[in-house]
Amino acid sequence: MNSTNDSAADKPGCLSIVIPVYNEKNTLERLLERVRSVDLEKEVVVVDDGSTDGTRDLLPELESKGLIDRLILHESNAGKGAALKTGFAAATGEWVVVQDADLEYDPREIPGLLQPVLEGKADVVFGSRFMGGGPHRVLFFWHYVANRCLTLVSNMFTNLNLTDMETCYKLFRREILQGIDLQEKRFGVEPEITAKVAAIPEIRIFEVGISYAGRTYAEGKKIGFRDAIRAMWCIVKYNLIA
Repeated sequence: MNSTNDSAADKPGCLSIVIPVYNEKNTLERLLERVRSVDLEKEVVVVDDGSTDGTRDLLPELESKGLIDRLILHESNAGKGAALKTGFAAATGEWVVVQDADLEYDPREIPGLLQPVLEGKADVVFGSRFMGGGPHRVLFFWHYVANRCLTLVSNMFTNLNLTDMETCYKLFRREILQGIDLQEKRFGVEPEITAKVAAIPEIRIFEVGISYAGRTYAEGKKIGFRDAIRAMWCIVKYNLIA
């Protein structure tokens, strides 16, 4: 299923906000309201990745309220990477940014991500949870350690000096995404994108400090230890093999 509101699409300077969704009925409407409140010309692309918690029943109502411009439904759960690939293909804006469907990342910080691109300095912008910015919820020490380790190893292969490779907030010129064929279905998409972007000649990558309101597993957090192991393999695979 794919429904479109053309009012936000195909306009010069439009920002496509791609939101992969899986079982987020408790946060999705509030998140979309925050996205809509951002003062930018934008289209909101939502890809529901086979939700089973009632999210899918809520989506037509949110679309009718004007909170969604493009709604795409996966028949079954395929993973965040698969949802992003679908969303990127549907995006029509000049720039594309990823927004998670929970409330960990604040959409009000998207204009800050866009600024280096608008100033002609950057082609890709990462929103870093570790280089300052706004307030951060204090949570899991070992998640922090895993994120820093994965970023370090990724940097060793890409020769970048990123502080937060695993961040959700990644903003691109759309033509860059058009040249990337994503293979990872789950959270391995983060190191895959980073490796493939870093391999593009003369690419200009910036980081912007962001706030972060992480959530617990009881609150719906999905990434786990096995995803960290997969991410490490993806760093090797997409920098040396693929």
